[in-house]
Amino acid sequence: MATALAAAWAKAGLLDIEKSRAADPLPEARQKFHTTTGIVAVEANDAVVEACEVLIVAVKPQVVEAVLTEVRTRIRPQQLVISIAAGVPLDRLAAHLGSAVRLIRVMPNTPCLVGASATAYTPAATATAADVEVVEKLFQTVGVVVRVPEQWLDAVTGLSGSGPAFAYLFIEALADGGVHCGLPRSIALTLAAQTVLGAAKMVLESGQHPAALKDAVASPAGTTIAGLHALERAAFRAAAMDAVVAATRRAHELGQTSGISR
Repeated sequence: MATALAAAWAKAGLLDIEKSRAADPLPEARQKFHTTTGIVAVEANDAVVEACEVLIVAVKPQVVEAVLTEVRTRIRPQQLVISIAAGVPLDRLAAHLGSAVRLIRVMPNTPCLVGASATAYTPAATATAADVEVVEKLFQTVGVVVRVPEQWLDAVTGLSGSGPAFAYLFIEALADGGVHCGLPRSIALTLAAQTVLGAAKMVLESGQHPAALKDAVASPAGTTIAGLHALERAAFRAAAMDAVVAATRRAHELGQTSGISR
């Protein structure tokens, strides 16, 4: 995620590539980051803190505590800290960075790689209006951005954070169905992916409810209603809802067990 975001921001001219820095303990990860983004990647986190005014915490929740403990004494008042660590709430971040640190918690998703991310964010009370503008400018570059209350961010993680994987599974299943019915795999996959992309654009650009768009496709006694009937028999909608609920619960668990004490 860090590599995808940095590459997009660099391409959009939002970063000074020469002055920006990233850190990773693995040499191969540092090399890949530098090759992809043009930004120097180093081993020590404190070198990033020294060089940059906006700091992105882009690590697994299980290692957030170690990273924040390492850099806490080096963070300056004028710096903004943006966390994309799943499930780790603002108060827990502040517990290790200090209550005065300017913090914004952000939940993007992996389609940022193609400029189609769905991102939600929540600023801490210490964040300024200018900080919010920075976050919106950065993440609008890679997709859609919405501001939400923090209590919604676990649900955002379950829906849009994990949702791409659910969509990929659906695309794969559509393509498998096409193959079962005689289509070549490559053609079935192209048609399945484009169909989901087109349906999503219809929802976003038409302003119509998905149910209305669905009804417009399903003619009486036609092929679509036969397929919808099969999905209803298989409890497709309930399964999709259960997937979001399960992912949301896991996001909450990660926040509780990330090792960061209140």
